[in-house]
Amino acid sequence: MNKTLFLLIFTLGSFSFITNLSAQIIVVSDTLNGWDQSWIANFNGAQSSFNNWSEGGVNTLSGTASTVFTKFFRDGRFTYGFRIHLRYGQSKINGNDIRKTDDLISIRNRVTYELSKESIYSAFGAIQFKTQFADGFDYGKAQAGGDSLISRWFAPAYFIESFGLEVKPSETFSMEIGAALKQTIVSDNRLNSQYQIDQGRNIRSEGGLTFGAQYKRELLENTEFATSIETFTNLLVPLNQTDVYWSNHINGRINRYLSTIFQFELRYDHDYSTEVQLKQVFAAGVTVNFY
Repeated sequence: MNKTLFLLIFTLGSFSFITNLSAQIIVVSDTLNGWDQSWIANFNGAQSSFNNWSEGGVNTLSGTASTVFTKFFRDGRFTYGFRIHLRYGQSKINGNDIRKTDDLISIRNRVTYELSKESIYSAFGAIQFKTQFADGFDYGKAQAGGDSLISRWFAPAYFIESFGLEVKPSETFSMEIGAALKQTIVSDNRLNSQYQIDQGRNIRSEGGLTFGAQYKRELLENTEFATSIETFTNLLVPLNQTDVYWSNHINGRINRYLSTIFQFELRYDHDYSTEVQLKQVFAAGVTVNFY
């Protein structure tokens, strides 16, 4: 990633904080006393069919299911947050096999301790884990001799342990910076080269610095915007190889059960590719709050 693009990503990320339902950093409300929890499930689907249609078209059927369980605790200056986020989607396009469209397993634990009473500064410690459920393929290479396997369960999987300083000036904005350890695990040796793991090994460990920030606000009644950015900088490689994860969501509630979602994500992971990864989703579906 060249320096100009690197600076652009950080500029866009910083600007969006001043302008998530899926926010990456776990933030516990200042008003909480004791335990609280939430559990949300969502299903989005789309279907289209054509028969003797003059403009043409391709029959499609797709669906994505996701669930987020979060648990919070506050006792004075001490807080704890836990979140598990699961997501999986598939699509069927006429003439093609069923293909995966989304896949995520994410688990986060985070503790903070305010440095003084009613302070905006806190010490934090966090552990996060991420992998996926099923095999992932590069379908773009199908015409070159078949789909190319690029990922699967625990290939890759990521563990990140971090600690440092959090700044939380308001309920809507927070940021953190600290030291971190990162482990990249690839359980299938066929995929080692995809993630820069030496042959004969299944794990690579790195040490470095981590930065994160998030901002959320209500745009309209029942419509919320959230943005978050996270980075990991290995101190032994050039700065322009910093991992960047930038996530943006707009969630709108039509009524108690129906919702619309717009999602835009940007990633840069030099170990996987020197190109920026982009993901954009717009969907409508059913959302259920269990509690």
